[in-house]
Amino acid sequence: MEWFCVRLMRNQGTLIHVPQYLCRSFQTSLCQERRSLTRNAFTYTELQASNTCRNLLPSTTTDSVCRLKFGQSLSRGRPLFSDIEIRNITVWTHSNGPPVPIWISQRGQNCFHTSAFHRALPAPIVWLILKPLQKIAAIILGRSIRKWWLALPPNKQLLLRQEAWQRRWKLLAVGMAAMVLVTIYVLTHLDESPVTGRTRLLVFSEKTYMELAAVTAEAYMEEFGTSLISEEDPRHQVVERVVQHMAQRNKDIPEVSSVQWSVHVVDSPIINAFVLPNGKVFIFTGMLEAVADVHQLTFILGHEMAHAVMGHSAEQASVSHVVDALALVLLTTIWALCPRDSLAMLGHWIQTKLQQLLFDRPYSRKLESEADQVGLQLAAKACADVRAGPVFWQQMEINDQLRREPTVPEWFSTHPSHKNRVTQLDRLVPQYLKLRESCSCPALPNTDPRQVFSQSVKVLLEQERVKADDRKRASQPGGLATALPTSETGTVPSQSPEASLKTAT
Repeated sequence: MEWFCVRLMRNQGTLIHVPQYLCRSFQTSLCQERRSLTRNAFTYTELQASNTCRNLLPSTTTDSVCRLKFGQSLSRGRPLFSDIEIRNITVWTHSNGPPVPIWISQRGQNCFHTSAFHRALPAPIVWLILKPLQKIAAIILGRSIRKWWLALPPNKQLLLRQEAWQRRWKLLAVGMAAMVLVTIYVLTHLDESPVTGRTRLLVFSEKTYMELAAVTAEAYMEEFGTSLISEEDPRHQVVERVVQHMAQRNKDIPEVSSVQWSVHVVDSPIINAFVLPNGKVFIFTGMLEAVADVHQLTFILGHEMAHAVMGHSAEQASVSHVVDALALVLLTTIWALCPRDSLAMLGHWIQTKLQQLLFDRPYSRKLESEADQVGLQLAAKACADVRAGPVFWQQMEINDQLRREPTVPEWFSTHPSHKNRVTQLDRLVPQYLKLRESCSCPALPNTDPRQVFSQSVKVLLEQERVKADDRKRASQPGGLATALPTSETGTVPSQSPEASLKTAT
């Protein structure tokens, strides 16, 4: 019994199931009673471990004591545990450490619970860890099948082909049954998307992704810990007011009102922002410098909040989970049928690229377009000028051209092109202007920011054309004097193109 007590103190992180007869035989005579204290009609008796226990315990726990809580009517020599009374044992493992409670059930199986259960990793994290291992297993399986087949003598191969042909209908039935099972799995995991009501596949639950979001938020807080600006900073306060105002105006959406939104502004020139499913908003100061006014900021934050409200991360992971599982079958087939490893690797590469180009990236662009639409709706209900949404993406397009950044075809990208986003938002603006008006918002000015931006771009292009002509004349012999502007004309602007665009908008 002393050995049992020592093992109990050492294994505090485990769940130990104790038989009923062992609980009944655990007597008070094993320990020495020192004193009694009265509290809430119960008697507390502190018992010290025996010398044998002390010799077996580590040096840090030689002063371990057991405090047993039991009914006042319990007499000395009577078993401490019974089928009637519930016992509560508290074990000190360090002289100055906090007590660790242990519960013993009233009836049936009794167990010692010395610490909280350790939570398992969220399912998406487990899936991300197992994903490369699954591919490796598929490659090994396919390659093993090929090696086994090539090692067979020709007559044996012929017999197996004939047998497979004779059983072709059975094999076809097995394949059809597998397809039916996959179809049933997909149909039983369909869900209705909030706000839009679109039918989608959702394998991972919202609770699972909330747990993953908590882990991700901790990682981001650790990564950006030294770069976060203070809450007293005016930039943080502006973003905070916009987020809270948008959440208040859209509280009729359950996915918005059930989330506690919090803002974190990262001091970095990166033009980016994102929102985790648990309402953690991360925005970089580069994005704050890229927007022209609070209306554009509201649209950007509405877009990112729409991703969280719609559960796009869980949806995309769910679809990728099913597609990757089906791709494993194709991957195994490639490595089994290709005669050489080099051809199998080429087939594997082609399969990966086709999956990205034909499914992964188009689906990602679809979710981005949906976030633009829902973000415009959230901004409209928050009384923002929704006409500023298309203007922002026009600014981003001009900015990329001024920086001479290489343009990527849309079908290679996970996001729609700036031009297509502007076209889609222009088509949605009239609808959400009516929604904004129905929300009792103040009237908008007659000046359309889209027209203002178009005029500003024309002015900027004209200035660039004049500068190009001046440089051309200056490069000609004797043309330097005519290229330099005089103090009266002032043909060359004093601002850079980026600054001129910012001023015009």
